[in-house]
Amino acid sequence: MSATTSPPVHHEIEPAIYEKRWAILAVLCTSLMIVIIGNTALNVAIPTLARELEASTSSLQWMVDAYGLVFAGLLFTAGTIGDRFGRKGALQAGLTVFLIGTVLASTADSAAVVTGARAIMGLAAAFIMPSTLSILTNVFPAHERPKAIAVWAGISGAGAAVGPITSGFLLEHFYWGSVFLVNVPMIAIALVAGAILLPKSKDPEESPLDFLGAGLSIVGLVALVYSIIEGPAHGWLSGESFLTFGIAIVALGLFAFWESKARHPMLDLKLFRDRRFSVASGGMTLTFFAMFGTFFLVAQYFQLVLGYSPLKSGLLQLPMAAVMMAIAPQMPKMVARFGAHRAVPVGLGLIAVGMAVFSQVQADSSLVLIYCSILPLAAGMATTMTPLTTLIMSSVPLGKAGVGSAMNDTTRELGGALGVAVLGSVVTSQFTNSLAPAIAGLPAQAQAMANSGLAGALRVASELPGSAGATLEAAAKQSFVDGISMAAVVATVVVISAAVAAWFLLPAHFGMQATAPGGVANDDLGDDLSLEGTLDMDHGNPIDSDGPSAPVDGSAAGDVVAEGTREPAPVID
Repeated sequence: MSATTSPPVHHEIEPAIYEKRWAILAVLCTSLMIVIIGNTALNVAIPTLARELEASTSSLQWMVDAYGLVFAGLLFTAGTIGDRFGRKGALQAGLTVFLIGTVLASTADSAAVVTGARAIMGLAAAFIMPSTLSILTNVFPAHERPKAIAVWAGISGAGAAVGPITSGFLLEHFYWGSVFLVNVPMIAIALVAGAILLPKSKDPEESPLDFLGAGLSIVGLVALVYSIIEGPAHGWLSGESFLTFGIAIVALGLFAFWESKARHPMLDLKLFRDRRFSVASGGMTLTFFAMFGTFFLVAQYFQLVLGYSPLKSGLLQLPMAAVMMAIAPQMPKMVARFGAHRAVPVGLGLIAVGMAVFSQVQADSSLVLIYCSILPLAAGMATTMTPLTTLIMSSVPLGKAGVGSAMNDTTRELGGALGVAVLGSVVTSQFTNSLAPAIAGLPAQAQAMANSGLAGALRVASELPGSAGATLEAAAKQSFVDGISMAAVVATVVVISAAVAAWFLLPAHFGMQATAPGGVANDDLGDDLSLEGTLDMDHGNPIDSDGPSAPVDGSAAGDVVAEGTREPAPVID
């Protein structure tokens, strides 16, 4: 029997750009690290900023939240602008503005200035992050794209663990502003290398901007993220929460109505009929729900319960980054062999196992038990992020890669905000209930301080004489651990539900040929057409399952598959 010769893969990427694609990826990953570190590095510096700037608890919260609030609100608009006017320009402009915000924050003399600088950095990040993924999608041919996305996703996950380590080291050796300045050399490298290496690309259709859709998306997303962030403080059923959630629902509802009627929508809502897009977006949200919620809880557990310094706490989280960086690049091979519809549920299952183990921690647990929790968590996150990102990007046309990237990034931001808010609320509620008997005899002011959180309770305990202080300290730590256990159980249930949904809803066989050598589609890809909403490859839009269709290559965002070969749409200027 003679061997079957794979037909050649055709693409329209310029040879000069194709030869530089891995160097381009290095620039994109450097830019991505700037955004991730900028979003996470401040957390361990909060106690120092409170002391140096005499900042209130509310001011400290806004220093952290201003970045994410502006970032999430502008993602869709920034991604659309990049598609319309050029992704390289959007990335370079974002890096420049990020540099301005970084320098401003490092020289601030008040909490208000830091908050304003963080908002500027969030605005810049909204242009940087979608541009990195959309440029990546346009410089790698379909058969290499999953591998490149795997590297991108690994950097994205690992950066969240690297940020606290960097901050902890700098705070122990330099002044507090150094946590911002650490990004300056990386920004300089990314700007210079990007100017030389990055190609210009944009949507070839040059559709007009959807100004009304952009405005509604900004209002809706900002209101939604604000509601999630402030929900624990105001109370989920308070008047303020109802008002802000109401604004979010109305604005996003109007956004959906307008986008369904607009001639040139910013986000084509028909994409949600493609389960690669809708199910992957939900899975990404819940993955980051667990990821950021866990980072939030583990950092406090290490520092407040076990008494480790910020640097040691960060270093203890380093194995998470190592696991993610090791597993993520291998995922295209796993997806090619088993399919995304199996890899994603397995990854979510690993996350659930990690959260279940984390629910068993005690105030005096050993690091062995902690690592038995966070290592499966890291493995699960690395297993899910690559195929989910590939699924999302494969369901949009290449010309709209910025919008697809913005959707990917928005689900991450919303999931992270939900994880911190929801799991934090569970911890706070359980902490207050468990601690109540131990503080029943204290003055009202001391009770209020103790109920504000573990840090407040430990402060009260330090002021009590003799054994009374030691007893309250032990009770406070145990109450906090009780809260962590309850939050971990909630997260476990949520992630298991997501794993079951992914097992049944993700399209079978997606990716099983997508990353095969040569990227050749075969007859098995036709199975993907059984799902509701395949892609109209002429326009990159989903169509009804009973409408006209052609074999669809799931790995290629908007690629045309004809006679077993891929031909990406021409988007490189």
